[in-house]
Amino acid sequence: MSQPQATEANDIAYCRSDFPVLDQAVNGHPLVYLDSAASAQQPAAVIDAVARYQREDHANVHRGVHTLSHRATELYEGARDKLCSFINASSRAEIIHTSGTTESINLVAQSYCRPMLQAGDQILITWLEHHSNIVPWQLVCEQTGAELIVAPINDRGEVELDELRALMTDRVKLLGIGHVSNALGTINPLLEIIADAKQRGISVLVDGAQAVPHMNVDVQALGCDFYAFSSHKMIGPTGAGVLWGREALLEAMPPYKGGGDMILEVNFEHTVFNELPYKFEAGTPNISGMIGFGAAVDYLQSVGMDNIYQHEKALHSYMVSKLKAIDGLHLIGTAREQASVQSFRLNDIHPHDLGTILDHQGVAVRTGHHCAMPVMQRFGLPGTTRASLGLYNNSDDVDQLVVALEKARQVFA
Repeated sequence: MSQPQATEANDIAYCRSDFPVLDQAVNGHPLVYLDSAASAQQPAAVIDAVARYQREDHANVHRGVHTLSHRATELYEGARDKLCSFINASSRAEIIHTSGTTESINLVAQSYCRPMLQAGDQILITWLEHHSNIVPWQLVCEQTGAELIVAPINDRGEVELDELRALMTDRVKLLGIGHVSNALGTINPLLEIIADAKQRGISVLVDGAQAVPHMNVDVQALGCDFYAFSSHKMIGPTGAGVLWGREALLEAMPPYKGGGDMILEVNFEHTVFNELPYKFEAGTPNISGMIGFGAAVDYLQSVGMDNIYQHEKALHSYMVSKLKAIDGLHLIGTAREQASVQSFRLNDIHPHDLGTILDHQGVAVRTGHHCAMPVMQRFGLPGTTRASLGLYNNSDDVDQLVVALEKARQVFA
């Protein structure tokens, strides 16, 4: 695959040219893309990997004896190996290919939690969670009679750790918690939280959708039981994701879906299920998406996750300092540890109106509740404007955001 076209391996600024979508004008202005938390842009290396598969290797995986099927399978399973290494899983059998974080969490809710939950049991989450880490637990609680309980957050957008610990009783069977808040950018102190939960015998699922693209993640070091993430958040195609789970837990869990490829033998009386990880991968998968996912991992590793983290951290600090200087702008979410996301309000301008004005100036941000309505309710807001950074952003993007916000403030003055 093609590598980032940097003149120096650790000079991340040169990676910007690897993302063809950024080389365009929107509404007569150079595109400033600040919506990576919703979906990150893709480098040419990922686009080319998908196109190459579609042109040269397209066939169904695992089931064919012909050359194209062998090549497709090698690429598809190669992505699994790359992902296994990327998050330091102990075995490729622990890497379950899914359609994304949402399906991964639903898989755990239905295959791990539903068979063991009883009336009186509890699932614990926090006020910071994305809807994908709320609704699946509501559904399984309705199905089993279990109860969903929620740990509060403070005015900075941080989980109240003492109250979270107080809720960790012997009734709690699983803690579902985000690594990084998609709405506020809060980085949760997972090592501490997971250690507390495990000490109390509580299983832990981590929603890692907003973490894996921006920092090193080592699932073994974290000590959690499940970790879910998505390709499209980390410069890969949509419709592809991973559930990592401890192999012993996955072995004991029943299949989530039934169909082809998750079986070894089927007759009308009995079905023998396939081994891990295929037991949870029924039907024809998103082959091209997973191949693109593997290419995205290659690209991120070639740039270096530490380089990406340091670049985005410095750029986020710069963005926050510039936003604070705008008259009438209020930051929403000021956690002591934040990733490359910042929500804000500008005077009484509705976020949708503000986002439209910014788009007229070529600046792409996200507006609304960000699939985190409880967070908005906690702050008494209908929504926010959210600027989120990726490895391809630079200080010029932030400066253009500030110029656009000043123009919007004048329009609504």
